[in-house]
Amino acid sequence: MNSALLKATSSKKTQGIGLFSATALGVGGMIGAGLFSLLGTASAHAGSHIPLAFLLGAIAASFSIYSYAKLGATYPSSGCGATFTVMSFGPGVISGGINTFQYIDYLIAAALYAAGFAEYANTLIGESLAPLEAKMVGAGIVILYAGINLLGIGIVGKAETLAIDFVTIALLLFSVEGIRVADIGVFRVTEWSINGIAIATGILYINYQGFGVVKNPSNAMQEPQKELPLAMFSALILVTIAYMLFSTASILLLTPAQMAPYNGHVLAQVAQIVARKAGFVIIWTSALLVCAAALNATIFAASNIAADMANKRSVSKALSESVLKKTKLRALFISAIFVIALVLAFPLDVVGKMASLAFLVVYAAITYGHIRVRKQTGAKLWPLWAAITINLSLFATLFVNVMETTPSSGVALVVGLIGSFAIEAISRRYLNK
Repeated sequence: MNSALLKATSSKKTQGIGLFSATALGVGGMIGAGLFSLLGTASAHAGSHIPLAFLLGAIAASFSIYSYAKLGATYPSSGCGATFTVMSFGPGVISGGINTFQYIDYLIAAALYAAGFAEYANTLIGESLAPLEAKMVGAGIVILYAGINLLGIGIVGKAETLAIDFVTIALLLFSVEGIRVADIGVFRVTEWSINGIAIATGILYINYQGFGVVKNPSNAMQEPQKELPLAMFSALILVTIAYMLFSTASILLLTPAQMAPYNGHVLAQVAQIVARKAGFVIIWTSALLVCAAALNATIFAASNIAADMANKRSVSKALSESVLKKTKLRALFISAIFVIALVLAFPLDVVGKMASLAFLVVYAAITYGHIRVRKQTGAKLWPLWAAITINLSLFATLFVNVMETTPSSGVALVVGLIGSFAIEAISRRYLNK
């Protein structure tokens, strides 16, 4: 996600925001670091069917987008999904636990972007860093951007807007040129399985989670009931086309076996094939820019979630006053420590899976809450149940894979989920005055 885009939503509350601007927010929110970091990981499961996994991921996200669009149009707010849980479940342990886990979810995503930055930084120097040294680079960039968020330097947001524009144009140009120069005659479709494609779809789901950026300025739209759904779905369609172009160029130029050694930086290798050293440098630069922008935006979004939870009492009084509302420094410090711990504890591909798992369960929970207020939003019932079913199915498939490969990360995610509700329940029962 782009923090400049996120910050722009608050400045446009009084100015209003149109359909084109809202669509641009969505595109900027979804074109993110996951594409640079997780393409190789997904290819290990889907083989040459990566474009199909991206398409299925878009279809899966479309049902959650429908739910969010209806909720955002009914409850226009510059806040995050925390608002929706309180409206659906009421203030209490359920909404507080979901919102606490949603906050953790954003921190997991931040760890993915920090790890992606470290991966591409390591490629610049010929992959000469030891694993622990690369992780320290990831930890260092977290500290840097936590400090930037604390200082609130406005120029950074403008720079990130330009960075996202540069990255999008560069990827589109390389994708079109890559498809043009590829030798279609030597391309071979790999074997596939429903389970493998489902796992890849779950892994790539995080590439669509930025759709929530569009709902943030819904209270600044003249007709949110019409404009918000149209903007969100327009952004999804544009981003899906772009992702399918990127992935098609990649599979035409590299087989899954050839991608494997470049797992965390496949696009840089693709660009090198298309334009040699210049291509490598441009995509490497793009990756660093987008990972840094996504990290900064995610820390910013996490801070917004924390503030929204505190201001609207969507978590317990004890948590809101002792942790979230005291000082921005404290919130940033807690967030940075959590993100750094994830960067040091888990490799890039594992953090990516954890982030997708967390978003899948959060969106399923929020959509289930939507069913409780469906009469107010006017939403049809079947898309909501479709969102819940698809999200939980992808979650179950990916979770089984995680438990088979890196069970410690699966256990950590479950502990975080259960702990979110446990802490909320305990603090409400014993610590509130």
